[in-house]
Order: sequence, then structure tokens, then C-alpha cells
Amino acid sequence: MSTPPWILRGDAAFDLLLHMQPGAKLTKIVGTHDGRLKISLQAEAIDNKANLALMSFLSQALGVAKDKLLLIQGQSSRQKRVRVFGITVDKALIALQR
Repeated sequence: MSTPPWILRGDAAFDLLLHMQPGAKLTKIVGTHDGRLKISLQAEAIDNKANLALMSFLSQALGVAKDKLLLIQGQSSRQKRVRVFGITVDKALIALQR
């Protein structure tokens, strides 16, 4: 399976490059934007609510515990980088396409 540009492989983990759309009607993956996976979030970008909603969504979508996800870049930006542990890239790609 080829790796899309929004996944950066590492030794023990991989990073997801994401573009967020807070305040949307539904929380879901909506495609790509500027080489990043685009996710719409119902949560507003107020008081860290959107970041918390993102981590919950990714945890559920990937089937990993929240402590296996680390927001390493973009805490106050729509452009985010999330490090993922405990799942292979191939399994993550399948999970994100559901």
C-alpha cells in the first residue's frame, strides 16, 4: 500500500499531517487539503475543545487509546501534526478509509 503525503513514517510511530475545520455540522474525514488529511470537527476552536475532539475522533477511528496519540504541532492552528503509536501505517490507512 503506498503512503499518502499526509503520513510521515517513523521508526516506532508515524505522524499524521492534518487540516482541521472546526465548527462543522459533523465530525468526519472530508478529504485532503494542501497535502494534509482534512477533518471537519463539530467542536469549536475555543478552550482546546477542537483539539480534544480531534484526539477522541482519531482514537476511535484508529482503534487506539488516546495515550497512543500525541499532538506535537499546531496546538492553536488548523494545521496539526499528530504522532500515532500502537498501530501500523497500513492498518491506520484502512481504518481511516472506513
